[in-house]
Amino acid sequence: MDASTTFSILLGIGLAASVGFRIFVPLFALSISSYYGVIPLNENWQWISGIPALITLGIATFVEIIAYLIPWLDNLLDTIAVPLAALAGTAVMLSTAADLEPLITWSLAIIAGGGTASAIKASTSTTRLASTATTGGIANPIVSTVETGSSIIMAILAFVAPVLAIILVILVLWLMFKVFKWFKPKKQNETTNG
Repeated sequence: MDASTTFSILLGIGLAASVGFRIFVPLFALSISSYYGVIPLNENWQWISGIPALITLGIATFVEIIAYLIPWLDNLLDTIAVPLAALAGTAVMLSTAADLEPLITWSLAIIAGGGTASAIKASTSTTRLASTATTGGIANPIVSTVETGSSIIMAILAFVAPVLAIILVILVLWLMFKVFKWFKPKKQNETTNG
């Protein structure tokens, strides 16, 4: 596997992680970078470098960021965002995969792209629900701002330091596992004396 193929795989996984925080931020970043010729895309994804895609994804990114700042709307968006994250994570992985066999490309896209995006989106949705339950939604804009910032940082890292982005993905997934394990209800062993 050559350096460009390795870069494309790392880029795809990093962008998929970014999708887990915000769906349109990494797609917009991908559109900008392909428009300026920073990265090559899979030939079926050349359309994303056009002006119509750039404008549409820019507007969608802006609307998504603003919508997540509205406490009741953010939880509503999460109900559709979890399955969309899986699709978008798969899509960004497909768009960046270069010079791979179709079986390998699709396997990576579904497992690494869709899986990473879904895992992160599911945890952010759970975090938002916990924030809504504990603060009545008052803290939700703070949670949303952190998620948007995380998405932007992850998308930038995916382009400029993909190895660091992968390390960050592993760290985020590990932290999510620890947090869920911490919040998991403890089973009580009841002993019955008969």
